[in-house]
Formats: sequence, structure tokens, C-alpha cells
Amino acid sequence: MISHYSLRLSPFPRGYHIITQHVLDAIPALPANGIFHLFIHHTSAAITINEAADPDVLTDFESIFNKIVPENMPFLTHTIEGPDDMPAHIKAAMIGNSISIPIIDGQLALGTWQGIYLCEFRNRGGARKLTVSVYE
Repeated sequence: MISHYSLRLSPFPRGYHIITQHVLDAIPALPANGIFHLFIHHTSAAITINEAADPDVLTDFESIFNKIVPENMPFLTHTIEGPDDMPAHIKAAMIGNSISIPIIDGQLALGTWQGIYLCEFRNRGGARKLTVSVYE
């Protein structure tokens, strides 16, 4: 059986944010076993799993990705939505728009230090729509 749930995250500032609990609070209890799949419906933000214990990791992600894909690259042609838009699309493509996590004993089988990240690449990205699919 597959269940789908839509959720809308209030706007987050640009950067990397741990949203594990936000997502879990928006859906019913997880089944005993299955697969949890999360998809973001945007091309200028991403979803990933990474370190959730030390907030410095969130800051370092922002710094590294801004160095790899800076704003105001003179050769970009998609600039109508501002200097943060095309770099946001590139960063989102690099990280991805979905994750899957096993559900074991009614819990997400994340590692000890892992959490779900919203990677917000726009200066003013707005609310973000996500879909959770739970496969039992």
C-alpha cells in the first residue's frame, strides 16, 4: 500500500535547515516497516540527508556551495529572476529533489547523526511544497 501526503513548509531563510521533525509532524504515524520517500516540488531548493548534530555543518555547506557555484557569473544567461536564481537551479541539480529512507519498527532508519535537510538556495525562496510517499 502507498500513502501520499502533501505538506507546505513555511519560508526558510537561505541556507541549510534540518526539517526532519517538521516533516514527521505533518504526516500520520509511520507504519511498522516500509519505505519513506520525500520529494520537493521546486527547482531552486533541494532535499538531502546529512549531519544533524553540529550546526556548523549547516554553515559549512552554505559556504562550500557558494564557493563552488557563486552568484553573478558573467556567462550565465538565465538572469531574469535575479543573481541567486540560476546558481540555485545548479545547486538543486547537484544535491537532488528526493530522498528515500527505510522505515524500521515505526521509525525512520536514519543514522545516529543524520537528519533531513532543506537546502534553500534562494535569498527569498518562499514556502516550499513537499510530498511524502510511504510504502508499506
